[in-house]
Amino acid sequence: MGTLGKAIYTVGFWIRETGQAIDRLGSRLQGNYYFQEQLSRHRTLMNIFDKAPVVDKDAFVAPSASVIGDVQVGRGSSIWYGCVLRGDVNSISVGSGTNIQDNSLVHVAKSNLDGKVLPTIIGDNVTVGHSAVLHGCTVEDEAFIGMGATLLDGVVVEKNGMVAAGALVRQNSRIPSGEVWGGNPAKFLRKLTDEEIAFIFQSATNYTNLAQVHAAENAKPFDEIEFEKVLRKKFARRDEEYDSMIGVVREIPPELILPDNVLPDKAQKASQK
Repeated sequence: MGTLGKAIYTVGFWIRETGQAIDRLGSRLQGNYYFQEQLSRHRTLMNIFDKAPVVDKDAFVAPSASVIGDVQVGRGSSIWYGCVLRGDVNSISVGSGTNIQDNSLVHVAKSNLDGKVLPTIIGDNVTVGHSAVLHGCTVEDEAFIGMGATLLDGVVVEKNGMVAAGALVRQNSRIPSGEVWGGNPAKFLRKLTDEEIAFIFQSATNYTNLAQVHAAENAKPFDEIEFEKVLRKKFARRDEEYDSMIGVVREIPPELILPDNVLPDKAQKASQK
């Protein structure tokens, strides 16, 4: 930052300090009638009673997610933005390499019409699509739950089973391995192909890789974020056609390049090397 930049920064600091001082003075003059700002009480990981979440150090939990109470999240799993995992009256277990996508809800059952106490158990390498609801159910390894699907108490989705988007799976239903169920209420639609079964595992791997990028981005300090904003603004003005005409080669800074394992086409090229 040059001399002019430092001067502008200092003036801006003075203006902000003056504004805060005026705000404090106005609040004192208003007495009990002044507006009192309430800070957000959101906590990504929250104890309930004597129960505390246990999250593996290599798992990713988005800042706006809520993991509450008796919840275990395994290695390489990811809990995305807006998700709620509430293990208050029973436990929730999430295996390794599983992704629970944005705005999904996972809860448990203390009691129901059958008188059963049901935790929610999610296995390894499971994909749970956006806005799904899982309640007191079991999802075995490498299963796939589509976007907006609802699984009620006692449901079991076997390994390599798939629940279609928007499906409502009734209580105590069992979805066998290799089958697709869909509809409201959900029923058997067809068998999965070998390609679809392979996709389930690949989907979980893709989300594990993507979660690492989001974890790194969320961990960046303010100075690094501002620096990258400047870089993006600079390279957004780049005209590749004009550069090629005048013989200029501009290398993109490594800070602005996604890792090879995030984009599918780049991952294939990297594996061929």
